Amino acid sequence: MPDEKDLEIERLDKPRVYSGVVYDTRTAQLDDLLIEKLEHALHQETSQITLNNISRIANEHDPIDLAHAATRLPSAARSILYDNLPEMESKVIFMTNAGSNTRTAIFRHLHDHDIIELLEQMPPGDAVWMLDDMSDRRCKKVLEQMNSRSAHRIRQLQKHDRESAGRLMTDEFFAFSMVTKIGEVAEKIRTHPGVEITSQVFVLNDFDELCGYVPMRNLIINNPDVPLRHIMQPVFHTVNTGANRDEVVDIMERYELAALPVIDEYHQLVGVIPFEAAVEAMKDIMDDTIANIAGTAEDFEEHEPIVRRFFWRAPWLIVTLCAGLTTAASLSFFHDSVWFAIGPIFIPLIAGLSGNVGIQCSTLMVRSISTGEITVGTRRAMVLNELMIGLLIACVFGLLGGIVVYSLNLLGFDPVGSGQDVFYTPFAIGMTVSIGILSACSASTLLGSSSPFLFARIGIDPAVAAGPIVTAFNDVMSAWIFIIITWMVSHLFI
Repeated sequence: MPDEKDLEIERLDKPRVYSGVVYDTRTAQLDDLLIEKLEHALHQETSQITLNNISRIANEHDPIDLAHAATRLPSAARSILYDNLPEMESKVIFMTNAGSNTRTAIFRHLHDHDIIELLEQMPPGDAVWMLDDMSDRRCKKVLEQMNSRSAHRIRQLQKHDRESAGRLMTDEFFAFSMVTKIGEVAEKIRTHPGVEITSQVFVLNDFDELCGYVPMRNLIINNPDVPLRHIMQPVFHTVNTGANRDEVVDIMERYELAALPVIDEYHQLVGVIPFEAAVEAMKDIMDDTIANIAGTAEDFEEHEPIVRRFFWRAPWLIVTLCAGLTTAASLSFFHDSVWFAIGPIFIPLIAGLSGNVGIQCSTLMVRSISTGEITVGTRRAMVLNELMIGLLIACVFGLLGGIVVYSLNLLGFDPVGSGQDVFYTPFAIGMTVSIGILSACSASTLLGSSSPFLFARIGIDPAVAAGPIVTAFNDVMSAWIFIIITWMVSHLFI
């Protein structure tokens, strides 16, 4: 009979297939399996059996996997899982990979001395992120009880904005003068095992200014008596502590840097941003952008109660509700007018088509802004290009929509339900729909192309431009455009 571990391996190796499409990754299957095992362990008959099973699971699995699985457990269960991790090293790895809500839930059940022990075992950069998940009062209390050197380093990092290079950097790195020999560098690295080694060491001049770096490979292949100035390479890319994370990610991604030096106003090295920190920042930027476009502030890694998720989404949808009520009021104001009889029938068509055109434009512009494709010099050309594409779409679909509606009228389709009015001829209806689509799509293209820059100018994330706000504005705008077009065309035939 196969044991439980054999069955587990077989389950992980076999991809899940639904409707002929394989979409489950190995890590996703592992998360599902871990959740299943943890939930089963948490529902045992006695607390002693529960703790024994949780402890066994915590010893068998990587703390990184446990941290990801914990996001799908109730808050109380997350602290139980943390308490049963086998050693302090596992707890440090678990906490640095856990989500903000998981850390908050665990800190709520830990004593101050346990938190201090945990923070003193991790780099100051990670400790700062841990403290961000506490209340200001408790954070201050914990820092006062910590080792003075560790507390000072943490406070120095806390001075920087959460989304700045100062927060992403680590102040633990290896930097040497130009005359230092490779053998001395190796000895220094050996005597400081607690400092994480990046893929390079940095070289300073006589004034402690950053002047170059040496890849680790060069330290290995060269003679120990060779000074660093003979093998160092120039540093072309640096940032200051106030640089935002978007700039950091852009530089490291474009130039494929393994580490990015952070300097002060005197060109002295104060920190290094490792590649792992840039990846985490990139993930946060992506999550924020998706959330803004979708119109929600939800944490994509957390499984929160339905009520809380409702309140995350509701504020964004208020704008949509107001826009819908405005459109409804506009339609009700003209519903007694003979010339407006076709309005309620074709406005959903106009609003839907123009809305999609606007969303396409704004989403593409936001993507170009986030990837750095749009600069101050290329902004005008990019906007004009989008406007030309939008105008072409408006012309083609306007003409196509008018022809289809006109043809359907000739075949007996009567959208008004009355054929005796002079205005409601097949040609008049086709012309109204055609001009309405052309005008609404052109206006939505202009709105979608320009709104990201307007939002950025007033200090709002441009990703909002592709979300509910612009969509709501477009619905109201397209409805009024069609109302005006209908009124104008009707007067040509009456």
